[in-house]
Amino acid sequence: MKFVSIEYRKQERVGVLRGEHVCLLSERYNDVRDVIEAGESVLAGVQRLLEAGNGERAALKDLKLLAPIRRFNRDILCTGWNYLDHFAEGQAKRGEPTKEMPKAPTFFTRGPDTVIGPQDPIAFDARLSEQWDYEAELAVVIGKTGRSIPEHEADNHIFGYCLANDVSQRDLQKRHGGQWLKGKSIDGTMPIGPCIVTKDEIDVADVRLECELNGTLLQSATISQMAFPIKKLIAELSLGMTLRAGDIVLTGTPSGVGFARTPPIFLADGDEVVVKGSGIGELRNRLVRTDLFGKSDIVIE
Repeated sequence: MKFVSIEYRKQERVGVLRGEHVCLLSERYNDVRDVIEAGESVLAGVQRLLEAGNGERAALKDLKLLAPIRRFNRDILCTGWNYLDHFAEGQAKRGEPTKEMPKAPTFFTRGPDTVIGPQDPIAFDARLSEQWDYEAELAVVIGKTGRSIPEHEADNHIFGYCLANDVSQRDLQKRHGGQWLKGKSIDGTMPIGPCIVTKDEIDVADVRLECELNGTLLQSATISQMAFPIKKLIAELSLGMTLRAGDIVLTGTPSGVGFARTPPIFLADGDEVVVKGSGIGELRNRLVRTDLFGKSDIVIE
């Protein structure tokens, strides 16, 4: 199933995407997280509803797609350097000597206020950063709470998958010591969606992840090219740390990001970025000038 959160008749609702229509669930669900937390019995009930062809339906073209999850337990959990070619391109750009991939995944977080919908404008303010970058990613949606999850049980804790664009401000990362939190936590800059595809719907290893900027393809890779597979990420991340139903885990971006190109490619006001995932759909977002700086007295040099 492909779950979506939508705006329908001025209400936030949850539905299941079926071709060019959405089958609406009960009004008590207004975020896909509600369905996830309700558990297997609700999923079974939704399946019966779809098979019977009952329930309210609406044309997809008449609906506004929202970020499928908008209420979070915590920051969005993220993975860095999870494609070998991306790790190598970053080293080369920074002029570092060649070294081996880390023995364990590298994790960081970004704030929930970064999240926007699959067609929403990406907030852009050149006063904050001159180096806005794109990063196409697959996101894993946790479906079952657990801690210290064994790798062979990790699949039991996955609800499904969606797409994310991990828009980053490279110079902010450098300004704050090279760590990633600040340069990836600017409000209104991370689209997710367009739906959450349940894990039984796709063979995730075969998903092709792509990113286009103004119609030009800049990133393309399959999920099977990850250095640390999804089950390994869940086992490592959950070691001594509880993952909760509804948590979102970004799994890293492949090579082709803007800062590593010669010359570099950075995003600007009006640019359209499209992130695609085979069997999942696409995020299509345009950067729009927004006042993010406000009354701040910080001097960025």
